[in-house]
Parts: sequence; C-alpha cells; structure tokens
Amino acid sequence: MVTVYDVPAEALILKVAEKLKQNDKIVPPEWAEFVRTGVHTERAPVQSDWWYTRAASILRKLYVKGPMGTSKLAGEYGGFNDRGSKPNKAVKGSRNIIRKCLMQLQDAGLLEATQNKQGRKIAPAGQSLLDNAAKEVADAAKN
Repeated sequence: MVTVYDVPAEALILKVAEKLKQNDKIVPPEWAEFVRTGVHTERAPVQSDWWYTRAASILRKLYVKGPMGTSKLAGEYGGFNDRGSKPNKAVKGSRNIIRKCLMQLQDAGLLEATQNKQGRKIAPAGQSLLDNAAKEVADAAKN
C-alpha cells in the first residue's frame, strides 16, 4: 500500500490541490489575491490557485507531523525577514491564512479538533484523500 511517505511531497501536494479545487468548502477568500503570506515576503503569491496549494500542504504537514495549531504551523511557513543592514531575523508566516485554511479543511471533514484543544489533527477522510492521491502519484510515476 502506498502512503504519503512513499511519494515526493511536491507531486503529492499538487495532486491534492487539484482534488481540493473540486471541494466546494475550500474557497479562497476575496482578499487572497492581494495578501502576502508573511512579513518576510515582499509580494503576494504569483500563482492564481496558491490557496489550494497551501491548504494541501497544511493537510500533508498534519498527516506527517501530527496534531498542530496555528502558531506551530506559522513557524513551518515562516522565513527570514530582511532588516536592511541589520542581520536577518527568523519570523513566522501568516497565522490568518493558516487559520482560515484549517477552518475550511475542518468544515470539509478532512481535519478534526484534538481532544485537549491543542490544534487539529487529520481526520479519517483526510487520511484517505492523501493516501488515494499518493497512490495516483505513484502510479503516474511508474508510467
């Protein structure tokens, strides 16, 4: 059986993003085309469908690394802030983007809240979606 660990992350995220586009619960907010993904970036993402890619990436991260909240995920999507002549400083990514993605994924039934309210974890439907996408990616790589 092929799992998320057996396929390249980039190919899997793109495949899951395609599947999330078909879900009517996952919809980019109206401000998504203008917003930066953190204080460390200078511009908004260039891709028109970056919201689905970020949601798929969050889903994969929760599958691989276990239950996480918005703050820990923001650290995962952070970077280095250019402070001019001062040394660069590590900063977190946008918590608002992560929070909205988590809420949409939970409404779609792909994530669920943990018992002790320490973030969210992957739901059985989300695990099934990722494993099926991993199988499709592995089959496409064989051909």
